[in-house]
Amino acid sequence: MKVCKFGGSSVKNSTQIKKIVDIVKRDEKRQVIVVSAPGRDEDFDEKITDHLLNLATEGNHFLEQKIEISKDDSFNAIIKKYTKLCDDLGIAKKKILDSLENELNNCDFKDDKKIAFFLSRGEHYNAKIISDFMKKSGLNVKLMLPEEFGFILDDTYTDGKVQAKTYDNVKKHFVLKDNEKVVVPGFYGVTEKNEIAVMSRGGSDLTGGELAYALDASMYENWTDTNGVYEVDPRVIPDAKVIPRLTFKELRLLSSKGFNVFHFNAMLNCKKSKIPIRVRNTNNPTNKGTLILSERVPMEKLVGVAKLDNMASIHIQKDMLGEEIGFTAELLKIFGEFHINTYHYPTDKDDLAILVEQEDLKGNINNLRREIDKRLKPDNIIVTYSLSVITLVGIGLKEDSFTIVDAITALKENNIAFEMFDMSPSKISFHIGVSQNISDIALETLYEKLLAKENNCIC
Repeated sequence: MKVCKFGGSSVKNSTQIKKIVDIVKRDEKRQVIVVSAPGRDEDFDEKITDHLLNLATEGNHFLEQKIEISKDDSFNAIIKKYTKLCDDLGIAKKKILDSLENELNNCDFKDDKKIAFFLSRGEHYNAKIISDFMKKSGLNVKLMLPEEFGFILDDTYTDGKVQAKTYDNVKKHFVLKDNEKVVVPGFYGVTEKNEIAVMSRGGSDLTGGELAYALDASMYENWTDTNGVYEVDPRVIPDAKVIPRLTFKELRLLSSKGFNVFHFNAMLNCKKSKIPIRVRNTNNPTNKGTLILSERVPMEKLVGVAKLDNMASIHIQKDMLGEEIGFTAELLKIFGEFHINTYHYPTDKDDLAILVEQEDLKGNINNLRREIDKRLKPDNIIVTYSLSVITLVGIGLKEDSFTIVDAITALKENNIAFEMFDMSPSKISFHIGVSQNISDIALETLYEKLLAKENNCIC
């Protein structure tokens, strides 16, 4: 059995939905089909999920983004979208649309419960439409809703976590015959009280990963709008190639530095059970994409180079810092109190730097400085903004650290200064911090020197 998840770009309109039906028909093992809410397309500038959130927040969601879309505008866009899907796919729409309008107009929930309920409706109704179209297309398919088979989340409502009993519920309800398929709406589940809750954005990936784990699937296919995981951002390097094979660890390192392929948490249980994940392109289904494995034979030193922009460095200087027990622990505690996530910690005897997302410092930096001054009494605090962290990843680096020399030499030869260097304890990645205004040039330089000339990956 294969579990297949189709993201928003793969189900954004009738043309895309017809493509996924063809994909499902090509492989009889594709039995569990997880679908997202429709993404934006040429007729709809915003995602349905964002319209639903705007509706739930009385128009404040788009207002905060300085987008002039009212609550009523969002309601009309939602109804128009699902009407068009039904019409274009030639399926009965009255029951679906009447139910959708009734739920959007007569929701009695408040606060996070209301937001969760509205957000879930994107996947809920898209799954109903896709299920009906698959039946019309001759597939032996049934719709299985999370509230019916018991996809249990905790009661955080807008950031729900999957509960252990979900796996037993899935095993119990997903007993499928060879030619039988199921469509499941992603992103949402229910609490123990049978109230709708959603996972974090991108949660359809999580649904797919958890179903694959519960069913011990032979593979989890994640269908999107790219050919796989690229060795470097193709928006910067148009000639970048897709990485044929990656380990979960390598992808984790790349995804933490800007490779936004899919929700990393979706891989955790697949990694635990060694279920391979293949990232594939709905618009190019013959391409094999990227295969993500628990283990692979390293056939290259380096597999990918990622770049994380809009970073800031907070450099703390204090004489005898290295002899002050608990200094670093207290510093990180302060960052935690301000809800600021920290990334890297380059250190010296009397110096310590913390890298953070620049956005997290907005509205916080003044009070953060005051608190550090008050509790740790540093000699100096230096904040450097607009940094980019370039991360080079590959399990082959562990056996060949000279790639680091090649990287630094390439930057030197091109007169590119760097602000930071840090090697990971695992020795399968290292990080170079550069000024953001030269980060694309630095990325191109490292790609040309370390990847473009080798590209000896074997599919």
